[in-house]
This record gives sequence, structure tokens and C-alpha cells, in this order.
Amino acid sequence: MGVGGIGIWQLLIILLIVVMLFGTKKLRNLGSDLGGALKGFKNAVKDDDSAKNDSTDENQPSENTDESSSETVDITAEKVAEKAEEE
Repeated sequence: MGVGGIGIWQLLIILLIVVMLFGTKKLRNLGSDLGGALKGFKNAVKDDDSAKNDSTDENQPSENTDESSSETVDITAEKVAEKAEEE
């Protein structure tokens, strides 16, 4: 038994009927069109993955940072100190 209870002989008969109905040229064109569509889909997925990798590389901070940019300033502490000086 084959797929879904269909034997090999039934599958061969179905294949023969399909070839007789559509002809080998149409089936060949259908196969090449399907192959081209799959190739285009794979290329689009590949391009999308490379674009995602490029964008994640750009978002990562660089190793060389200036000391001035790494300083943190506590603005609230400065404001409290200024108010204390004014009083």
C-alpha cells in the first residue's frame, strides 16, 4: 500500500492520465516556473537575513568610546547643591 491506501499501480495510472491531459511541455514549464519561484523566495529570505544582520551590527556600540561620553552626571545632585548654596 502507498500513500493513503493507494498502491503503486494506482499512482502510475494517475500520473499517466495527468501527463496525457496536460502534456509534457506544460508540465515541464510548470516545474521550471515552480523552481524559479522557489529560487526567488530563497534569495529574498537570504537578503532579509543579511539585512537583519547588518542592522544588528550597526546598533551595537563601538568599542572606542570617549571618556566624556562615558561620564554620568547626576543633575538632581547638582540642583540640590545649587539650592543649598542659594539659601
